[in-house]
Amino acid sequence: MRNLFIATGLILAVAITRFLPHPPNFSPVMAVALFGSAVFANRYIGFTVALLAMVVSDFFLGMHSTLPFVYASMLLAAFLGNLLRENRSVLRIVAITMAGSVLFFVVTNLGVFIMQDLYAKNLQGLGECFAMALPFFQNSLAGDMVFTAVLFSMHHIFVTAPERRLSAPAV
Repeated sequence: MRNLFIATGLILAVAITRFLPHPPNFSPVMAVALFGSAVFANRYIGFTVALLAMVVSDFFLGMHSTLPFVYASMLLAAFLGNLLRENRSVLRIVAITMAGSVLFFVVTNLGVFIMQDLYAKNLQGLGECFAMALPFFQNSLAGDMVFTAVLFSMHHIFVTAPERRLSAPAV
């Protein structure tokens, strides 16, 4: 139960950062999806908490035509987060976070191409869409890395480390 409250609190705290001034695309969206599915005993509850935090913040920040693609990216990231359920080494977290960032970039920019009339609806337009989005990818990747590091580090400090101390054999 303690893990549930701490993990939920961490997700909500990070989601609130969306209301603070930040560089474009520097957000916790991908991090909460990875984290929620990795640390909650029930991965579906973890993803649901993460998704609800984003939906509520999007309600206040404003809805847009590509939100279904953002939420689909979160769902796909939750599958990646499942890969962290048993092994949360730093290298593994970094690799899966990078994979999630690339996944988010591809899916959401495909959403921009499909839902908005910014680019010609042909292969060249698709290429232009992805090329124009590249400058935003660095902020997205940086945000994913920072927020993922914060979530998993804080979870380790407040949940994993104390549990290990309690279960360690007395000497």
